[in-house]
Amino acid sequence: MNRNVEQWQVRKRAVSSERGVVAAQNWMAAAAGADALSRGGNAVDAAIACAFALNAVEPWMCGMGGSGYIVIWLADERRAVAIDFQGILPNAIDTADYPLDPGVPNAIMGFPGVAGNANVVGYKSITVPGAVAGLSAAAQAHGRLGFDSLLSAAIQLAERGLPVDWFATLQIGLEAGELARFPASAAVYLPGGAPAQPEQFLNLGNLGATLRILADEGPDAFYKGAIATAMAEDLHEGGSRITVDDFAAYHPQFLTPLAHDHRGAILYTPSENSGGQRLSEAFDFVTEHLDPSRPFGAHAYEIYAKALNQAFDNHERRLGRLPETGSTSHMSAVDADGNMVALTYTLLNRFGSKVVLPSSGVLMNNAVSYFDPRPGYPTSMAGGKRINASNMCPTVCVRDDEAIFAVGASGANHIVPCTMQVAAYMLDYDMSLEEAFNTPRIDAGGRASIRVDPAAGDEVLAALGRSFDLEVAQNLVFPKLYSCPSGVFRDPASGHTQGCGDKANPVAGAVAEQPLHLEETASGQVSVRA
Repeated sequence: MNRNVEQWQVRKRAVSSERGVVAAQNWMAAAAGADALSRGGNAVDAAIACAFALNAVEPWMCGMGGSGYIVIWLADERRAVAIDFQGILPNAIDTADYPLDPGVPNAIMGFPGVAGNANVVGYKSITVPGAVAGLSAAAQAHGRLGFDSLLSAAIQLAERGLPVDWFATLQIGLEAGELARFPASAAVYLPGGAPAQPEQFLNLGNLGATLRILADEGPDAFYKGAIATAMAEDLHEGGSRITVDDFAAYHPQFLTPLAHDHRGAILYTPSENSGGQRLSEAFDFVTEHLDPSRPFGAHAYEIYAKALNQAFDNHERRLGRLPETGSTSHMSAVDADGNMVALTYTLLNRFGSKVVLPSSGVLMNNAVSYFDPRPGYPTSMAGGKRINASNMCPTVCVRDDEAIFAVGASGANHIVPCTMQVAAYMLDYDMSLEEAFNTPRIDAGGRASIRVDPAAGDEVLAALGRSFDLEVAQNLVFPKLYSCPSGVFRDPASGHTQGCGDKANPVAGAVAEQPLHLEETASGQVSVRA
């Protein structure tokens, strides 16, 4: 337990605007989204510009080598849409490449260990990534700006290089041993053979050039053009079975999102394959058992814990296991017209497969570990199979045909509990976005115990201790035990918007609609000014 480790209290203010706002796990990416708004883009453009910018400022969490979901509220059409851009196994996948090894610990998804950890680290752990296809499809269908315009900020940031602060050094240091196994990865993140130290910018290899090709030639270049050919060659040389044909065959899926009514508001989430079904089932329990007339406190936490435990138990029975997701990023965006977006995508583990493809500079996922190496299960490996189980839970909330907030989070099994509580605080207790983001949370998910932030107070801890086994743990930068949310809010009456990032993530934040400013520092480096 870490009941009492850090001796300060942390709170984060919401950013307010009379127009649009973007919130993300890295404020520089949020600034890229806000820049898209300032150039006439809508919330879809903002979210996608933000998502591409994360390649350059938060590459360990997500990027063009990853996959995910997006939920969009279209204000003029008064409807929600969703896109699944999850990764796909190569057609030639062969379970013989993943022999079980009892000497290897279970993978993050709970599947039996594989010899050499081949499904978790390295080239054989990579699926065909869907991010470029999914993000570009959303932009084409519902955005206002050209694809090249959406990439402009990401290109500038990538060519500037990865900004290294203490938080980036922490992320790199946690995976340094495995990054060192792959020359292109080590060249970027381990200059001189050690984790990059703060106060510098790291050259991201060919990432900027790849983004420029995409801007010039369009997203098809990633799947059918020169980029796809070069990436397939790199993958083949590393032992992956992904081919050019696998890239060419990839397509995102447009979905009718799940819709769940809670206290007169509709919560839209991507699909049953996401965390959305668990979110809906948890809210069913809350609706039946919570008395919102009672003051917020122990009663609410107890009901939320029971709701989450039941939802996760149901999910495990359906699937045979509890999915996890490691390194994920969430961003939310709202514009002055009331369009709203919740977008979550991931590399799975921190730094994904740990493989940077040298020809493109793209850091690749390790989503093969989403699949069971044993036959006969719903998630067993099969050629061309799409990821069909995830914790990601981007959520847009609508009342009376007006989007009021969008929220989502990163953090494995913590995502659904976090997203549910932030939404519940606002819907059950009428908290503001800022209040919801700064209110302590629990973490529950079918475990024998529940985790409780001691900031909830001694009265809450005592009451919960009578019903549950407690793990009392502060909400720290690391380990990240309560997820990392990003959210936006819009007041339908005034049009006033707000955005907020996770209070325990030092670089998470929101940026209101404004141009992106890159300026040179006294040392000759380039920084972002919001």
